[in-house]
Amino acid sequence: MRQIKIGNTNFTGSAIALGIMRMNKLSVDEAVKTLETAHEAGINYIDSADIYGHGKSEEIFGAAFQKSSLTRDDFYIQSKTGIYENPKLDYKTTRYDFSKKYLINAVDGILSRMKIDYLDSLLLHRPDALMDPAEVGAAFDELQRDGKVRHFGVSNFNPMQVDLLQAGVSQRLLINQLQLSVMHTGPIDFNIHTNMTDERSIDHDRGVLDYSRLHNMTVQAWSPFQYGQIAGNFIGNPKFPEVNEALQKVADQKGVSKNAVAAAWILRHPANTQVIIGTMTPAHIIDSAKGADISLTAQEWYDIYLAAGNDLP
Repeated sequence: MRQIKIGNTNFTGSAIALGIMRMNKLSVDEAVKTLETAHEAGINYIDSADIYGHGKSEEIFGAAFQKSSLTRDDFYIQSKTGIYENPKLDYKTTRYDFSKKYLINAVDGILSRMKIDYLDSLLLHRPDALMDPAEVGAAFDELQRDGKVRHFGVSNFNPMQVDLLQAGVSQRLLINQLQLSVMHTGPIDFNIHTNMTDERSIDHDRGVLDYSRLHNMTVQAWSPFQYGQIAGNFIGNPKFPEVNEALQKVADQKGVSKNAVAAAWILRHPANTQVIIGTMTPAHIIDSAKGADISLTAQEWYDIYLAAGNDLP
């Protein structure tokens, strides 16, 4: 599988990563099959978060990883933290917490559940309005010094928030994880609709894709097959006949699935982008992974963009 450079470093990861949010629904043996299939398909990057399945996804991963034929060197393992869940409130998300104590304890929990000694990268899951960059920096320094986390990044941050955090941490922030798909194109739309007054000209994200390019941050696209605010899957969905027809046309030409084309569409953007797929089904992993190794022409990219209901000035 094609590899991409992670951030401004010299290490690389597979263009398609496997997110394990739904791994809590698998048995350990099923999870073994999922991980081994991903590795065989060329995926060497795992994305997690401590809240996935209220920690159960990481527990299943840890048990499956130990039972599998895989070694620690086979995967770049990443997790996210900072969203606090209160079990007394039926696991409702009640707040964000970027305090030093919380972040360090959260990493210890992640490592214990995943049965590993270190994380290759740790991302702050969503912005905390009460974030103290200096306190986050102290947590990052301790985690890196103790060998628990090697690299750091963020998820769902706008450029100003990245700059604010970067001012307080000594490590270079390498990654920003953002929702991006054929049917979720806000960060792209406003660039095309510059100097206009229509709805698509509104910049909700402060130019996050251009910022990421200028600062050599890897954009990790989550929910690559979802529409809206993770409202559902648009692949094969009768609500979206035009975009599915456009995807199928390219898929037929290239001998891959529509999922692979949808992934390739994201990777075609000049931002240094990595696609995180969340399927736990081995056959779907194999299908989607093929998107890393096909290329779309500019015309194919725009054909799909327009079929998704977008327009050009």
